[in-house]
Amino acid sequence: MLKKLKTRTANPIRVGLVGAGAMGKGIAWQISHTVGMCLIFIGDLNLEVACDTARLIGKEPVVTDGETIPEITENQILVTTNTEGLLKQNEQLKMDAFVEATNAIAAAADYCLAAIDGGMHVILMNAEVDIVYGKLLQHEAKKKNVIVTSDAGDQHGVLATMIDEIQLWGFDIVQAGNMKGFLDLYATPESIRPEAEKRNLSAVQCCAYTDGTKLNIEMALLCNSLGLTPFKDGMEGPRCNHVTEVLDLFDFDAYGDQGRVDYVLGSTPGGGVYVVGRSDSEFQRPYLHYYKLDHKDNYYLFYRPYHLCHLETTMAVARAVLDGEAVLTPDAGYIADVYAYAKSDLKAGQAVEHGIGGAECYGLIRTTKDAAAVNHLPIAYLEGEGDKLPILKRD
Repeated sequence: MLKKLKTRTANPIRVGLVGAGAMGKGIAWQISHTVGMCLIFIGDLNLEVACDTARLIGKEPVVTDGETIPEITENQILVTTNTEGLLKQNEQLKMDAFVEATNAIAAAADYCLAAIDGGMHVILMNAEVDIVYGKLLQHEAKKKNVIVTSDAGDQHGVLATMIDEIQLWGFDIVQAGNMKGFLDLYATPESIRPEAEKRNLSAVQCCAYTDGTKLNIEMALLCNSLGLTPFKDGMEGPRCNHVTEVLDLFDFDAYGDQGRVDYVLGSTPGGGVYVVGRSDSEFQRPYLHYYKLDHKDNYYLFYRPYHLCHLETTMAVARAVLDGEAVLTPDAGYIADVYAYAKSDLKAGQAVEHGIGGAECYGLIRTTKDAAAVNHLPIAYLEGEGDKLPILKRD
């Protein structure tokens, strides 16, 4: 891919970005330091944050209201609080791609639809909008002959890339897994705030990581792309010292022919992902053993000890623009979603301030078929303040 990008040095891929939080800052930095790409604007509801991000990448911020486009020099970059307005100016800005890096849902969908309408490929570093509106965005993108894709650097994107290669080698996918470091289902934004501040994250965002909701969303996205399912609601998630123990921690024979998603907790190496594949080939077996591939019976373990989030975003951009390829799209249908479970006993009608990452609920993956049978509510539907719905504690 680097060779292809080098051919775009004189005509770089033009990218817009919304969301200048911790991840957005990283994406801005990465795009501005990638050959064959240039960042055209930074959008955020907090103008000061957008301006700070511009300065971080060595650019002078030039504020626009999104309706008019001021002339800028090579050392300047547009910043705005009106991302949707600016995206509608693409006849003038001529952007090739747009990266959505907020943690919004409804507003993010509006941004993405505006980008698609303007002929831009869309990269989603926002799993929340991906799980709710991914199918709609894909439908609209096809009309405009552009790509909408999950990001390459989040766990589900990394797993999708691994799975594509593992299937090419002739393995059946048995399990796609996440290596989760820490889990507290009952974390709240306040309880996690000190850790969030250490990591330069919002407390709500950090809470969604800590209570496992984000993990469950990422695995649901993988299900809806590849036809995988969880073996049980919320997955099994056993404790694990090293990822190679995966082969002993799950009963893969119980899966039948259905590929599954799951995770291990506390495993080393931290921050990685893994895939278990099956090969019944007698011919391949001695080769695979000689290649020192971890295995148990006909089950083989593949793992990547890291996922690099914003560092890998430029690969998703390049694949969309240069190759017309997506990393991950909801091609398998609406198979799984993430549903709300109360962190404490809530009263019917009690206001839920935040769904994802809030103090009231955490999310667990379920198949949509099972959830529909009991009218279970997807946690993403609780976005925004003041939603009043009866939710019961899981216990």
